[in-house]
Amino acid sequence: MAGSGVVVVDKPAGMTSHDVVARVRRILGTRRVGHSGTLDPMATGVLVLGVGRGTRFLAHVHADAKAYAATIRLGAATVTDDAEGEPTGGAPAGGLAEEAVRAAVAGLTGELMQVPAAVSAVRVDGERAHARVRRGEAVAIPARQVTVGRFEITALRRPEGAGGRWLDLDVVVECSAGTYVRALARDLGAALGVGGHLTALRRTAAGPFTLADAVDLDELAARGAPCLDLDAACLRCFPVREVDAAQAAMLAQGRWLEPVGRSGVHAALGPDGRVPALIEESGRRARTVFVVRPATLG
Repeated sequence: MAGSGVVVVDKPAGMTSHDVVARVRRILGTRRVGHSGTLDPMATGVLVLGVGRGTRFLAHVHADAKAYAATIRLGAATVTDDAEGEPTGGAPAGGLAEEAVRAAVAGLTGELMQVPAAVSAVRVDGERAHARVRRGEAVAIPARQVTVGRFEITALRRPEGAGGRWLDLDVVVECSAGTYVRALARDLGAALGVGGHLTALRRTAAGPFTLADAVDLDELAARGAPCLDLDAACLRCFPVREVDAAQAAMLAQGRWLEPVGRSGVHAALGPDGRVPALIEESGRRARTVFVVRPATLG
């Protein structure tokens, strides 16, 4: 259990999620580090990682809801749907009416069938799409359902000196896991007939974890330990069911308790302030779904 927990990194631009995992492994001196949901190299912000038994804990955390602050540039499409790709066309966007832009944004809110960005980690015939695209292959990725709960323009700018070519939008996006904000930029530009791509992306929240929880890699190195131990992480992510010492010992052995009429996963909280397990009621049992502190670990 020593050193197990959750790390919330404020990922810097230019690093892949795998790069961050490798750096955290070196900082904390363990191979047992995994992340929950990738970020593009150009993106910054909340990247949630599990350390030690925290890698198993993350599988039970519902971090599906994501929130982002982003900047979209209308006036050009790119092969990657962001500023790192080569332009593939477009039309001057500086003359677009704000009302038309806001209407198009509203049309990309709610339940959508979205085609992921071509240069993405989505697998096509067993291989990452980005690898095939970079070999010059044409890749057809099937659309999938996503939910965009909020897609809101917070600022609209027509850059000086651009000759009316660009229209830049600062936006806030709240969406389900698997939603590509780059694809929203692409589809917005297509809907307006001018092309669009992402120029900045910052994840501000993933499930219950926000930028307020995040540390940069230098801060993590100075700390030398996860941001949250497993007890704190369980209590952050799940409602609590208090148990006595005998019940806590039973849960540590993987045994079940009597149900008390609660739905969903709960963190069992013992009198010592520790969480022996995550539990869920099913019929006549409150069964363990994840034993945080197995009795065999002491």
